[in-house]
Amino acid sequence: MIFSTEKIRKQFPIFSKKMKNGKKLIYFDNAATTQKPISVIEREMHFYKYEYSSIHRGVYYLSDKATEIVEEVRKKVANFINAKSNREVIFTKGTTEGINFLANTLGKFLKKNDTIISTIAEHHSNFVPWQILSKKKNIDLKLVSILKNGNLDYKDFLSLINSRVKIVTIAHISNVLGKINPIFKIIKKIRKKRKDIIIIIDGAQSIAHQKIDVQKLDCDFYVFSAHKMYGPSGLGILFGKKKLLKNISPWEFGGAMVRSVSLKKTTFQEFPWKFESGTTNISGIVALGESIKFIKKIGIEKIINHEKNLFKYALEKFKNIKDIKFYQNYESDCYIGIIPFNIKEYNSYDIGLLLDKFGIAIRTGHHCAMPLMSFFGVSGMCRVSFGIYNEISEIDYFISKIEKIRKILL
Repeated sequence: MIFSTEKIRKQFPIFSKKMKNGKKLIYFDNAATTQKPISVIEREMHFYKYEYSSIHRGVYYLSDKATEIVEEVRKKVANFINAKSNREVIFTKGTTEGINFLANTLGKFLKKNDTIISTIAEHHSNFVPWQILSKKKNIDLKLVSILKNGNLDYKDFLSLINSRVKIVTIAHISNVLGKINPIFKIIKKIRKKRKDIIIIIDGAQSIAHQKIDVQKLDCDFYVFSAHKMYGPSGLGILFGKKKLLKNISPWEFGGAMVRSVSLKKTTFQEFPWKFESGTTNISGIVALGESIKFIKKIGIEKIINHEKNLFKYALEKFKNIKDIKFYQNYESDCYIGIIPFNIKEYNSYDIGLLLDKFGIAIRTGHHCAMPLMSFFGVSGMCRVSFGIYNEISEIDYFISKIEKIRKILL
């Protein structure tokens, strides 16, 4: 398929509508969530109209069919990330629930003075659960810092690997800086030192912007959300290696995940179904299957190249504007289309509100990464982040408005 931004944009209804301010939307908040193509929207609507039923429990045709559709999507996800088995794919409510699941299940195996390693650049979803666990069980949570140029302190990371380390949990890509962490190199070094350390990767920012192969990565768990890959909200994926899932007990309990219940004993289904308690987001799972189809039809390599071109173009344009403050030096190609910035010391919220007047949507504030904000000595940042439907002309318009805002403020 030839990559055509014009054709792609036509698949997203939101871009045909004017916003409240009378402007057409320029959406630069893709790191927070992505817009949905019509194929994903219509697939979910069709399921609700003609195929909806509870799954795994009915003996009638509609239930059997819905179950079949959901399990086919599980296979699609496994194929998309190159898992060995579709049984290594667990449906969750999102990345946040996936990480909380791991903190609450793996945490049972940890003892006083065991060590968890993470970084100061993590999203709160991959920080707070481990912080709470460390306080609850008197576990040592060690946080790798970053260098002044925004890169992860790789040497510091490796120096922390010792006999007490049980879990390493790190984002594949920073949701603030857009930096692609060297996780291949990190995992390889960790495995060389210690094969028994459990490695968790937060893939929320990478799933729609990188080709993911969990077997090549050799991580133990990989978590991400559907809404960041042009899919539905309220749905996530937790990939886990079979050998580990076998030994983990469920965290939440209820219907669907049980095999039998008596007054004195409960037995559970096999994994992954024993981890999917209650009625899952069935329609969301169906829609996720369509979003994977959408991404694969375009081609992940074409998506990567398009977003890289947008990123480089925006960066060059930004550099021509005075008083713009960056938070990394971009000396390598290890970035996706995320650019955090500020205009001098002006509040990021003010910049975001002014841009909204021109129909431009960006993210402002602490980006659920307060420890990282503290490191840079700011309360918040502006952040632009690109997706497959963004265009060069949008960047030109955005840059012209940033220049105008800078002149107004100064």
